[in-house]
Amino acid sequence: MQNTRNFLAQVGLPPGDAFDLPASPRRFPDGAQYRVEIPSVEGPRALAAVLEEAERHAVLVHRVSQGSGIMLLTDDEIGEMARLGREAQIEVSLFVGPRAAWDTGAQITASAGKNLGARLRGMEQVVFAVEDVRRACALGIRSVLVADEGLLWLANEMKKAGELPANLVLKVSVQMGAANPISVRWMEQLGAGTYNVPTDLSLPQLAAIRQAVALPLDIYVEAPDDFGGFVRHYEVPEMVRVAAPMYVKLGLRNAPNIYPSGAHMEAAAVALARERVHRAAIALDMLRRYYPEAKTSLRGAGDLGIPMG
Repeated sequence: MQNTRNFLAQVGLPPGDAFDLPASPRRFPDGAQYRVEIPSVEGPRALAAVLEEAERHAVLVHRVSQGSGIMLLTDDEIGEMARLGREAQIEVSLFVGPRAAWDTGAQITASAGKNLGARLRGMEQVVFAVEDVRRACALGIRSVLVADEGLLWLANEMKKAGELPANLVLKVSVQMGAANPISVRWMEQLGAGTYNVPTDLSLPQLAAIRQAVALPLDIYVEAPDDFGGFVRHYEVPEMVRVAAPMYVKLGLRNAPNIYPSGAHMEAAAVALARERVHRAAIALDMLRRYYPEAKTSLRGAGDLGIPMG
């Protein structure tokens, strides 16, 4: 076992989980340790509710993300979300639409196939996904949420070739499932701008991942029920200390799965968005109480995927 640990160290990887919980020396480009993300913001009304609630609770939100997919938003809805994000100077990240769970395949419905849910089946879905990204970018969006290694690589190559905007943030979904330093480093090498780690990783596991990668980690400090339902607010100060730079991400326990969203459940989506901001206020209170020196970004940080006009 020691020979394996020695080899890992030789190739620049942590030789095990970081049980000593070292403080992370890494930061966002502006020197911040953490930012705040509100997920499942399904459309313009939900985004407007997030912004209103954030002002009421004095929560500085840096990013919102959406899960139903670009393909289920009209041009006007995407344009309105881009406008709201641009005016508020926050990143608006939209999920790429096609995915295996909504396709005609059967393996996703089998007990052993659940991890395929957000992957792309076949090259036609890859083409559809790229068209989703192109459309969002043309409407001003500068952050997309991906959950397929092939699409991640392709989108990054398209950025290099000028086919997609160079400042497009490629945010990797929690559904990718990479859960160790080597796998997350591979995501970084494929072009990930930020990486959403699985919701159940321990502090030593998070600290070990941080030793292997420089990209920001998106960490659910409260997870939706279908991702475990964990409520980890008291761990936020240590998460920030050992895993910076990170997005403090607020899902919501005891809430319905609203994907794909739409007018038929818009009221629920708006109510859930408001409560996520409320939970963010609670988590940030704990962070300020137990780690008051932790630094956050100002509004409109330069590396955010803020929508373009």
